[in-house]
Parts: sequence; C-alpha cells; structure tokens
Amino acid sequence: MNDSEIKVLVKESYGKIARTGGSCCPTKGSCCGTLPPEEISKNIGYSEEEMNAVPQGANLGLGCGNPIALASIKEGETVLDLGSGAGFDSFLAANRVGPTGKVIGVDMTPEMINRARENAAIGGYSNVQFLPGELEDLPVEDNSVDIIISNCVINLVPDKEKAFKEAFRVLKPGGRLMVSDLVLRQKLPLSIENSIEGYVGCISGAVMKDVYLDAIGSAGFGDVEVIEESPFSLDFFVSDSTDQAIDQSPKMSAEEVNGFADSVSSIKVRAIKPR
Repeated sequence: MNDSEIKVLVKESYGKIARTGGSCCPTKGSCCGTLPPEEISKNIGYSEEEMNAVPQGANLGLGCGNPIALASIKEGETVLDLGSGAGFDSFLAANRVGPTGKVIGVDMTPEMINRARENAAIGGYSNVQFLPGELEDLPVEDNSVDIIISNCVINLVPDKEKAFKEAFRVLKPGGRLMVSDLVLRQKLPLSIENSIEGYVGCISGAVMKDVYLDAIGSAGFGDVEVIEESPFSLDFFVSDSTDQAIDQSPKMSAEEVNGFADSVSSIKVRAIKPR
C-alpha cells in the first residue's frame, strides 16, 4: 500500500466507527478490541471522574493511554489534540484550560469531526473547535499552541517524521508535546507488517521505539523522555483485524504467533520545543 491508499483505508474504517454510535467494538478494523470503551479507558489510565466529565458518546475507547494525566495543562493555555476523534481528550483538556483557554482538535475523518462538533454542542463547549486536516499538514498557525496531546494516532500516520515536524512548527517556543502511542519492541512478521488489517488495527503502522523517539528528536524537540512504558494487551485493540491478519498469514509459525503478542508497547512520551 502507498501512503494515499493507507489514508483512504484509515478514513473509511474510522468513519464507520464514528457512525456506529457509542462504541467502536462492533466495527472491525479499529484501534480497539471487544471490550466496552469505558473498560478500555479505565484499563489505560482514565478515572471514572474523567469518563463522566465529557458528553456521552465522546469516548469511543480508541486510545492506548491517557496523555491528559501527565500533560500538566494549565488554565488559559491553548491545546492542540492530534487525531481528536469524537473529542474525548479534547473535552478533558477544555475542562482544564477553562473559559480563557482554547482547545483545537484536528482529525482527517469527516465523520469524526462531525461527531465531535455534535458532542461539543451537547456539552456546551465554547472553548473547543474541531478542524478537518492531516497531521502532516496541520491547519494551525506557526508558534500558536502551548501544548500538543495525541492518543494512539501517530502510529497510523505514514510519514511520522513530517507529523512531528508539523507539531514542532505550531508549538510556541517552550511548548510541550505529550503523546500516548503504540511502538514495537521487536519487528513484526512480514505477513503482519504488510497486511491491510494490521495497519488499520494500529499494528502494522507502528515502528520500533527508537525510530519513533528519533523522529521526535529529528523534528527539533529537546528533552525527549519516555514517561511510562508498558506491554499493550491485544485484548485492548483490534481483535478482529489482528485475528484476520494472523489467519490470512499461512507462513506464520506457532513461535511467530506467540511472539507477536509481546511485540507491542504503549508509551507516554514528553518533549519540549526549545526557547
């Protein structure tokens, strides 16, 4: 698949998720598994208070961590949410920045933008706006954002280096990047790496941890630090797509299948744009 084909595939898959209503779990090919969104969110670090503080339907269980928890968002700041989906993290950030702050959510899937805007109207949020756009070409001005958050999205972006360069561009000097994402601890079998199902499922698009961190540093960021790292259970994401990819890989040995489950980690990364 080339980059354009990947983007079309991701848009189609997440457009279906946005249209299903309250849960992504009935939809094949997404960064979630068979667990309800609330249970997934609890398992990856969200509190009951946080889950109850956003409009119903904003939490689709698509994350792999809680970037808000360690972001140190302050009142009055401008926050950019990369791959904002139905608005879950954007609304949590909006609650922290208050009426004097602003949150911008960017997503390339039109259905997600529409759903997030509907949720913002339901919740009465006047300090949040959702913009259509790609992470490699953000519709945001230079040096205009205090903090960037992103949750399990950059692994889906074909050109990760360009995405991080765009993040660097829009951050103010001294601005912070706080990302939760999936990375690889060991290379995937080629049969999974090259599968369509694996890519949509946030697996095949993931890169080795050192490659991911190097992309952040190469964009110009300093103080790049992994705050948390833990194995990411396959139960939390893409059960259907992962199973399809494995089932369609007759050359995978039993050893490869067993090793696959230990290949993926969830990390929280913090970095700073130098002043």
